[in-house]
Amino acid sequence: MRIDFDPAEMPRREFYKLLTATVVPRPIAWVSTVSEDGTANLAPHSFFNIASVAPPVVQFSSVGRKDTLLNIEATGQFVVNFASEGLFEQINDTATDFPHGVSEFEAAGIDSEPSLRVKPLRVAASPVALECEVHSTVGIGDSVIVFGRVVHAAVSQDVLVDGHPEISRLKPLARLGRDEWGTVGEVRELPRIRHADWQGPASDR
Repeated sequence: MRIDFDPAEMPRREFYKLLTATVVPRPIAWVSTVSEDGTANLAPHSFFNIASVAPPVVQFSSVGRKDTLLNIEATGQFVVNFASEGLFEQINDTATDFPHGVSEFEAAGIDSEPSLRVKPLRVAASPVALECEVHSTVGIGDSVIVFGRVVHAAVSQDVLVDGHPEISRLKPLARLGRDEWGTVGEVRELPRIRHADWQGPASDR
């Protein structure tokens, strides 16, 4: 038996809670930007994914017009800093609704480092930084999807194995429903099956 939920008949916040509890786990874009007056901003966004490989483009949604979006619109640049387990509390700190003009780097005591190709700072302790220039933005309802072309990627050698980022070293965080966060847990490997090797559905094998 299923229970039906109609978004047209529910308060926005209640259906938001339903969506974010069922579209899980969600990777986190820990986005750093800089305002026109030079104030550094840092905030997590959990509606995040890859949009294109060639050219390399990542995307995240800003729900509402927050400082991250305002800075991106003004400067055309941002950095996605990898959200790993060891930075859990710092990431949550930067989700605080600080007043406009307050730098989350300073308020949360987060060490930064210069980026190579863009003006926004990188999180020094984050194992991966994707430096981006805005490709385009699309407004949908109460949100704006930001597409950023990755112009440089900086990866800590500590998370690389044979030149490839290793999941057990990256230890990514994910957002779940409510105030819940998730870690990777058990990792299973299962290669895709070529049609030439197909032997029927898994239930029959």
